[in-house]
Amino acid sequence: MPSIVIVGMQWGDEAKGKVVDYVSQNADVVVRYNGGNNAGHTVVIDGEVYKFHTLPVGALNPGVTSVIADGVVIDPAVLVKELDGLKARNRNAVDLKISGNAHIIMPYHKLLDQLEEQRKADRKIGTTGRGIGPCYEDKISRIGIRVCELIDQDQFSSRLSENLKIKNEILTKIYGASPLSEAEIFAEYQAYAEKIAPYVCNTSALLYKAVKHNKRIIFEGAHGTLLDIDHGTYPYVTSSHTVAGGACIGTGIGPTEINRVIGVAKSYTTRVGEGWFPTELQDETGDYIRERGREYGTTTGRPRRCGWFDAVAVRFSARVNGAQAIALIALDVLAGLDKVRICSAYRIDEKIIVDFPTDPTQLKECLPVYDELPGWKEDISGIKNYEDLPANTKDYIKHVSEIVGVPVAMVSVGRGREQTIVIRPELLEP
Repeated sequence: MPSIVIVGMQWGDEAKGKVVDYVSQNADVVVRYNGGNNAGHTVVIDGEVYKFHTLPVGALNPGVTSVIADGVVIDPAVLVKELDGLKARNRNAVDLKISGNAHIIMPYHKLLDQLEEQRKADRKIGTTGRGIGPCYEDKISRIGIRVCELIDQDQFSSRLSENLKIKNEILTKIYGASPLSEAEIFAEYQAYAEKIAPYVCNTSALLYKAVKHNKRIIFEGAHGTLLDIDHGTYPYVTSSHTVAGGACIGTGIGPTEINRVIGVAKSYTTRVGEGWFPTELQDETGDYIRERGREYGTTTGRPRRCGWFDAVAVRFSARVNGAQAIALIALDVLAGLDKVRICSAYRIDEKIIVDFPTDPTQLKECLPVYDELPGWKEDISGIKNYEDLPANTKDYIKHVSEIVGVPVAMVSVGRGREQTIVIRPELLEP
């Protein structure tokens, strides 16, 4: 039962897609288990860039079954566009399975998401406006529409009529917006249903059989640990379980079936949207990292906030995920800096703390305490072997591993699949 969970250890955008793509080259099944199309995974293969928002990254690898599990919320327009996009690029043979229990993002979810952010003004969360939060709200309120209902015309018609009466009341009376047309939504979504229906099945049963037949399964997480609805920097979080345990919740596979957890972290830190960020750099160094790393959102195009590597936060993520290995990404971005820094602790007034505080009243007072290391000038993007990396780069990797307390199993020196250096191959296996 070789099963691996790949999870982000920061505020998302850690390049989990690249790691999933690399690790899943010999996989049988790749499963997306949480989130929606507010997440974006970018993969570069042979110079070609692929951007995913709903499909698992494993869809690019021949012979791999790609699963969108129960815990995902699906915008069918986005999913259909991704499938059509792959066909247009001669990648037709996508073995896709979609859970009938996954919830559907509706037009009123997107509109309510955007209107609520506008209403909050200075107190906004910084959502992508894709309707993910409102869709999860309906799921928890037990009024959501699932894939199994979308592809049943009568059920969908009934559920849409019930929900739209309530949503139009909210839109018109609370936000002063125009009501949405039931007929237009029904027609649009029935077209999506026809395209999605052939892929729908009981994915929980499918995955259970895969486990029992000793298939190699990769669980692909969206977002990062620090955005988890329970363990993240609340309220500036997403609406799903982004930690490794979310793989069990979102798929129906028990925790005893998971063999390994690989945490993905950038060699620096980024964040999109609002919320606390102790190591944020609002200076030339931050701009340097942003431009070299092309730190603009895959989903929104928004510039990401950039800062030094925060070992306090990553150490917390390692703990709550049970991470057994780290994939350290984008080392090439730091090349050219005279000094590089790693936050090893926080200071609140005169007190030094080494544990990541989840109380926002504490977190916003935290000042980073840095370990400073010499940087490297060399271009490392073409290096293939760990031994050939500059001494200062290897010292940086070693320091990250020691201070987080988890071994670094692989590093990335560029966006391409081939720009990956494996240090501890045994840690990338179940």
